[in-house]
Amino acid sequence: MTFRGNLELDRSSNSVANLNLVSSTTEFILRSSSSLTEKVSYPDQVFIDAAQIFQSIHMKKPPDRILVKYGSDPGLSLPDFKDERAQRLSYELAFNTVKYQDLLETILLDSGFYPSQQFTDEMSSLIVVMLYDFQDRKFQPRSISNSEVIIEEVREVENVLYSFKTKLAAALARSRIKHDALTIEYILPETVRKQEQRASTLPLYAWINTAKASLTDIFHTLKKEGFTKVNSPSYLDEYTYCMDTHCQDLLVFPPHLKDELNNLEIFIGYKLLLQEKSHSLAVHSVKALMNMDDDIIVANPCPGFTVAHMSVLAKQFTCNIFVCGIKSETREAELQDLFTNMECKNIKLLKENFTDIDPTDHKLQKAKVILLLPQCSGSGVSDPVEFVLNEHGDTALLRDLSQGSVAADTLNDLAKQQLSELFHAMKFNKVQGIVYCTCSVYHEENEDVINKALKFKMEGSNVLPYRLGPPVIPLCSSSEIISSSDNIFKVEPSEITNGCFLAVLTRERDPSESVSVKDVLARAAAKGLLEGIEIPKSSKRDERKKKAKAAVQKAAPTISVTQTRITEFLNRENSLTIGRASTSKPDPAIPQKSISSFQFKKPPKQVSISPVTVKNASNLSSMSRILDRQASIAKPKTQEKMIVLKPVQIVLPPVRLPYYTTSPAFKVQGPIHYYHQRWHAGVRSSASLSLIPTLSIVGKSKETLPFRVVRHPRPWL
Repeated sequence: MTFRGNLELDRSSNSVANLNLVSSTTEFILRSSSSLTEKVSYPDQVFIDAAQIFQSIHMKKPPDRILVKYGSDPGLSLPDFKDERAQRLSYELAFNTVKYQDLLETILLDSGFYPSQQFTDEMSSLIVVMLYDFQDRKFQPRSISNSEVIIEEVREVENVLYSFKTKLAAALARSRIKHDALTIEYILPETVRKQEQRASTLPLYAWINTAKASLTDIFHTLKKEGFTKVNSPSYLDEYTYCMDTHCQDLLVFPPHLKDELNNLEIFIGYKLLLQEKSHSLAVHSVKALMNMDDDIIVANPCPGFTVAHMSVLAKQFTCNIFVCGIKSETREAELQDLFTNMECKNIKLLKENFTDIDPTDHKLQKAKVILLLPQCSGSGVSDPVEFVLNEHGDTALLRDLSQGSVAADTLNDLAKQQLSELFHAMKFNKVQGIVYCTCSVYHEENEDVINKALKFKMEGSNVLPYRLGPPVIPLCSSSEIISSSDNIFKVEPSEITNGCFLAVLTRERDPSESVSVKDVLARAAAKGLLEGIEIPKSSKRDERKKKAKAAVQKAAPTISVTQTRITEFLNRENSLTIGRASTSKPDPAIPQKSISSFQFKKPPKQVSISPVTVKNASNLSSMSRILDRQASIAKPKTQEKMIVLKPVQIVLPPVRLPYYTTSPAFKVQGPIHYYHQRWHAGVRSSASLSLIPTLSIVGKSKETLPFRVVRHPRPWL
């Protein structure tokens, strides 16, 4: 070998040595960090399952760029998992392998593994998956449990890879030199690196199941477990938690406590539940739109915790929650068991897809709000695997998310499906509000879908259009509303939250439609304005009162006719009388109340009426005012059986006028006697009938008022 060749070999050796030194230092720093978890030693079955997932989601390249062939199996189905932990480990391993697919294929070729090793194309997926784990362990042997089930294919590939240990490590070092990468993470696109960094710091969000525990109970339990409450997510560290800034029933925990939280009794007993924050925002928005007795349609088969959260928030309403698209009997049984454990009793599961349901379906005619959580790209989430597993999304999305962007064709297909579901939701004529929520950052799935939907013209002239309503998220500040129309709630991905887009479509209200007090109270309670106050429900007693009130109102014309006759009588009398001054002061005014609704429990008290001066015919409605006052003497007291008094015709009193002479200086020939009769339910003597007016009320009373003659100057007032 020449001197120049030796020099290049020495330089290469020094570069590899320096890179190994840097890599060792970096590994020590990362291991000492509390945010990193220990490397998992995967069992054989996880490698098999991860290889099967990778086979279905790997990047397919043009023929001229293919480095490794993976075989073709279009009918390949995803594996069945024995538990959630095995499922998550398999998906994480497959997703990471897809992220570094180009690098891993280059290492296999550069190291001479291919074509020296004669494996079938179908084995390539298992080889690439195990190579990623091998380099992630710094090419160290895997610790194997004695109780682990041995799979021969896995052990065969593992032995061959270990025999190529040095060559594989050298190929990896050369790739890092080529990309000038301190670690392999720097080979990834910047968007993917930032996504990984956010995933390591993203806090955990848990909502309180108030059907099983109050906020005070949860705070007390957390304190007993050693947790300390802090003011904001920026202070989260070790065993701490804080309240969310938007939802009053949402707690925030540090990310490294996930396993410990799942082992706490309050989480095992479904008193606290971990869930993506955007779903909590969506269900709170639905609650704020609800009135009493309004049903809800959940258009998509979203996570069970989300449906349960909606049920808990709507427990003060007499409503049903219809969840569409639950086709699998196994899935239905799992959800029913979950809802039973969480004490949610108002949830109905439908097998039909939302777009296949007839908007005129009779069982959905009470539905006034639709929650639409359509399948989206998930481009705003920091942990794509968590998103796909919890949302039951398409695993093919992992392919795009592993590269930091979503293909245009995929976006167009998603947007078409989202718009189709939104159009169908707008066809439900009885529905008054639609909550649309995604975890995407793309306009194609968010603003563009909403704008196209608002231009959708409904069939029928009587159907009112939709408009973009203001966000109804609790505790939302105006600075967080990011939209050209200022009516859309949008949060960009950050270290404390995933990206979220939320829009509320409300149907324009008919001006002639009246809103009941009960509905106003329901909306106020949904917005947290009636904390601790229970909304009364309609009862049969209230309905009876309404019917009685309507019956009395029908008799109101009788009263108006009587008042007209009294006015005519006073007009005739005014032509014969001369205005005279009042001899006594009038009693204080008695508050008036509509006669159509007043009811007596006891006979009214006696009211003395003072004379007034009659000046002209324009203000001679005193008799009608006095009768109104007598009808509203006292506010009725509640009793078990209310008796409605029926109005009857009033017989006007005979009037005895003083004797007047024709001369200007007339004299009154004798004293004038005036009499006044109280309202009563008794029977008068025949002697009294010739002296006083016949005023009576037809109705039942607990006592009979005694007859009394009261000396009064003007008995008809």
